[in-house]
Amino acid sequence: MNTGRAHMILMLVTLAAVGLSVSLWTRSAAGRLAESRGKAAPEVATASASDMNYCTGDLKVILKRVLTSCGLVSGGSSRGCQPLQARQVASMSGGDFNALFAPLSGRAAILQFDRDSSDLDQSAVELLEKSFADRRGASYFFVVSRASPEGSVEHNRDLSHRRGSIVLDAIKAKFQDPDIDQEVGLLWLGEEFAQLDQQFCQWQRSRSSEPCNSADLNRSSFIAWIDCRL
Repeated sequence: MNTGRAHMILMLVTLAAVGLSVSLWTRSAAGRLAESRGKAAPEVATASASDMNYCTGDLKVILKRVLTSCGLVSGGSSRGCQPLQARQVASMSGGDFNALFAPLSGRAAILQFDRDSSDLDQSAVELLEKSFADRRGASYFFVVSRASPEGSVEHNRDLSHRRGSIVLDAIKAKFQDPDIDQEVGLLWLGEEFAQLDQQFCQWQRSRSSEPCNSADLNRSSFIAWIDCRL
């Protein structure tokens, strides 16, 4: 075999090897791309310029989870997240969860109840009706009910559930809104998660003329219209 022919064969073998390597790399890259597209992206939300100033990314994540996982009202009966579920929905400490709502201090309201009671008094009814009527174009109404830490854990779970339900019933009775089932998100937290501290005594509450402490605050339903672009 002469030298020229040997060089030609070597060149052809080299080109074939390079072509095979490129083909294998391309298939591998395509496979990785397809795999990455198939995986769910992390749940991240950012505040849009068109959002209200309280619509932080974290609040939008929580809002979306509550509306999809815990409860818009469905089929004539309320769905919602109980305390253990609420921890998973929030994926944060109780203090951090409460801090999300700090920018809503001028708009949210706290409906207070008597100890071991789920009855709305007249001042709570008036504040609820005023708050629900003051929609300002918002899309979602939050009802977050709690109980103070007297009694058993199970009793307080049930008590906060009843408080949230009575708020919803009062809204339905007063406003006859056919879209309530798509507007109201419910959380009942019992005594186990996201207890309100003394600073919330400064917020609009149904018993603003009475002394306030943490136990008083947590015999309550926190209510607020929230408008965020999800």
